[in-house]
Amino acid sequence: MYDFRFPGDEQFTAWFLLSQTWPAMYSVFERELAKVGLTPEKLNVLWLCSDYPPPLIPAEIARFLFRKSHSIAGLIDRMERDGLVRRDPKRKGHPFTEIQLTAKGKELVGPGKDVAIPLIAKLMSPLSKGELQQLQELLRKLRQYALEELHMELKPWSGLGWVTSPDAPTKTK
Repeated sequence: MYDFRFPGDEQFTAWFLLSQTWPAMYSVFERELAKVGLTPEKLNVLWLCSDYPPPLIPAEIARFLFRKSHSIAGLIDRMERDGLVRRDPKRKGHPFTEIQLTAKGKELVGPGKDVAIPLIAKLMSPLSKGELQQLQELLRKLRQYALEELHMELKPWSGLGWVTSPDAPTKTK
């Protein structure tokens, strides 16, 4: 990997740093989750299925993960084949297919979280609390600008009870 530096062009340098940082951190995440038989994508869906108030539909999963619906359909197909989730077909009064965890999926959520929570804390540990807050503000600003370019709006956060560090405040459903 190269340490790209473009003297006099801070935007290009920042762009390349951002484009290298996420894949590198994600690769660490993939490697560690593989030890419990999961991928980050599968953990995201399992975690979402376990904590999101039902009904959970594929379109909501796609919005949450910022993925196209056809890629989520393929992911759900693979997870269904692996026995992690099941599709509950449309029923009267519910116009969409719902996604439910299976017993096997429920068994993997805990080990996945047990890997993810401390690993995320470790990967973010080089930054101080103030730097993390500053990074969040900067990333929100960039995300908002990109979403405006895509003519998309952010939906209000539902306040799921996810905890990513031992000292983070918790919320319950």
